[in-house]
Amino acid sequence: MRHAGPATLAALRDLLRDLATVPGLIERRPGIFYRAGRAFLHFHDDPAGIFADVRAGDDFERLRVTTARERRALVRRVRAVARADASAGRISGRAGAPARRTAARGPSKRS
Repeated sequence: MRHAGPATLAALRDLLRDLATVPGLIERRPGIFYRAGRAFLHFHDDPAGIFADVRAGDDFERLRVTTARERRALVRRVRAVARADASAGRISGRAGAPARRTAARGPSKRS
């Protein structure tokens, strides 16, 4: 399985546009997205179709994105991961920026 080429990425134009609206997701090169400085999502060409690798924790999860339905499912999955990261305080809406804490902190313990 090889990384998606220009023809495949052109066919995914609408999907790539939708993914670019996900908070914290940065497209560093065509079809290659990062979150918080880490590779997060990229695409592959395969005789069986087009696939996306999405980071789920420390590993990548491979999802088929050949059909419109599969592409919508990918966008939902990416948004769900982004929401989970944000609610856990791992990643803010800005790419690579540390999440802001909402709880008040007490005085520092400097001597």
